[in-house]
Amino acid sequence: MATSKGIFVPKNPSKVIGKGSIKYRSSWEQVFMNFCDNNPSVVTWGSEVLRIPYYNPINKKNTIYIPDFLVSYIDRNGNQHTEVIEIKPLKEAVMERARSPRDKIMLAVNMSKWQAAQKFCAANNLVFRLVTEQQLFATGR
Repeated sequence: MATSKGIFVPKNPSKVIGKGSIKYRSSWEQVFMNFCDNNPSVVTWGSEVLRIPYYNPINKKNTIYIPDFLVSYIDRNGNQHTEVIEIKPLKEAVMERARSPRDKIMLAVNMSKWQAAQKFCAANNLVFRLVTEQQLFATGR
């Protein structure tokens, strides 16, 4: 994953939910922020606005998962949807792509986070979506 960090300044600040400056922790997150800011179908979006408790299987402690984004949008049929979005490289999201011991540890922690996020979303009428480089950089999307 690209490792650029910075503060995002939206062109459409009325769409942004959350308080304080909007920080991106990778160029991939910055790409997604630009998408949300500029896409007319996106009604609202926020970065790191949710806190979801989960159990970390590596350090064996209960802790907090903060997903990358919360996005509400209108689909082609005029229906509004809200999704919790996590941006991750395939090597930290799919076992077949996890090559190093670090990748495998990250994958185990991520799986625990995402299971907690899916339960949270189911209880709150939301959808959890994992976005990897395959979706983020797909041509024509």
